[in-house]
Amino acid sequence: MKYIFYIGLFSFLIASCKKKDTTWNTDWATPIISDTLKLNNLFNDSTLTTTNQTTIDVDLTRTLLDIRLSDIITIPDTTITQIFSPLFSLNNVQPGTSFVNTVEEHSFDLQDVQLKKMRTAAGKIKVKVFNPLSTKVFFTIQLPGATKNGAVFEQTYFVNAGTITQPSTAEEELDLSGYDIDLTGELGLSYNKIQSKLSIKTDPDGPIVSINSQNDFKFEGLFSGLKVDYAKGYFGNQIISDTSLFTIPYLTNITSGNIDIPATNLTFLIENGMKVSLKGRLTHAENTNVENNTVALNSTEIGSDFYVSPATGNWTTLQPSEQSINFNSTNSNIEQYIENIGAEHTVGYQIQLNPWGNVSGGADEVFPNSRIKVKVNVQMPLQVGADGLTLRDTFDFNLSQDPTKIHANSGVITVNATNAFPVSCEPVLYFMDENNFVLHTVLGSSQIASSVLGSYTAQSGLFEKKSSVAFVLPKELIADLEKIKFVSIEARFDTPNTTGSNEQQSIPYGAFLAVKMNVKLNGTIIY
Repeated sequence: MKYIFYIGLFSFLIASCKKKDTTWNTDWATPIISDTLKLNNLFNDSTLTTTNQTTIDVDLTRTLLDIRLSDIITIPDTTITQIFSPLFSLNNVQPGTSFVNTVEEHSFDLQDVQLKKMRTAAGKIKVKVFNPLSTKVFFTIQLPGATKNGAVFEQTYFVNAGTITQPSTAEEELDLSGYDIDLTGELGLSYNKIQSKLSIKTDPDGPIVSINSQNDFKFEGLFSGLKVDYAKGYFGNQIISDTSLFTIPYLTNITSGNIDIPATNLTFLIENGMKVSLKGRLTHAENTNVENNTVALNSTEIGSDFYVSPATGNWTTLQPSEQSINFNSTNSNIEQYIENIGAEHTVGYQIQLNPWGNVSGGADEVFPNSRIKVKVNVQMPLQVGADGLTLRDTFDFNLSQDPTKIHANSGVITVNATNAFPVSCEPVLYFMDENNFVLHTVLGSSQIASSVLGSYTAQSGLFEKKSSVAFVLPKELIADLEKIKFVSIEARFDTPNTTGSNEQQSIPYGAFLAVKMNVKLNGTIIY
């Protein structure tokens, strides 16, 4: 609709040999917009629904929390080291001799989390081996318990000869994505343990050498960026506490007024897709409108603990558990909360894992599709009683003229509307300077009338009402065109008042507002 204000004045220069200017007064008229406003221009398809193709329902759902495994379990970057130093000297070691074949355990620091199994979705290991021997050496590195497609992680490195003071090295960075890792240790009774196995063999084509206790054969492995999409064990009883903020953008333009809505419900749905017990609490919920009025949701449900059972099933049969908290007119101030028309909403919540400790015996389990979600849902018929509900929006404005050649003296903007919404609208235009100071206010000559006051139209299957509204642009406004940088459109909506109060009206399916606008300017041409 901002195109109302981008009206181009024809500019031209007429060369003349006359000695005296000639002045013409003339009228210019031109259409500037033709458009139809429907609800699907304002809302997404999932917000507005219909079950009977007659009236519209509101289904306002927002996801406040969506937690996956990587949000509750973080594998820190960890370096593991395995060193072999002979306890006594080995003389005349023949080429191709294997002299090390040992397994060691290393721990991941996961605090109170006790993992028995995990699968890596991403991550790397940077391997580095050190050879202090005066012959080439084969290093074979294994991670027992780390398998991919049934194969154990294994890498072999052929390292050149070195010395005790300057051992030769070889290093490589390897992708660990997609590995299943057993973290129960050699005996299968532990947790957070990863095993490494080091095997060393001298060069089969190399010389005979001697090995003594000063020869340190070392392997280092740096795990970094490990992301897990499956885990089994005990996930601790950490508390996740946060406040979510979400905005309903189209409500930010409401500047004043009231609405009356039918009795409705607001539901918080907690969905647990992890095989772990949960305890939760809603700590607060409030909304703030553009007049900075805040209404808090009051109920005994706020601040009370609730519990959610673990999910059931397995990889392909996982079934989340759910817990819903319902707010209605009998247990809360839900109508006052919604009728505040808050554009900004804040919801505080707290989720605790395993509130009773490790009662599963380390059988907590999370799968790639496991989620913990908190959703808020409002469902109600789109049935509104409006009393001075005022919306306002601002647009850039830039219209200049040349008083010495061609300029406008006055004008009228005319709006011809066909309204199939059961609400009336009283429009006002505000013309402002660069500091948003209002220079001129122009009232419409009449309202855009509600469809309730119109007649049934077979083509649309709706009641429709035609209206024509004029905005007279006075000379004072025309004289200030150079100063005007912004224009605000303000519309006050009211439902029909037939019984002494503003009645609630259901918004019909397919409702529309068709608008045609034109401008007529009275101007002067000087040549």
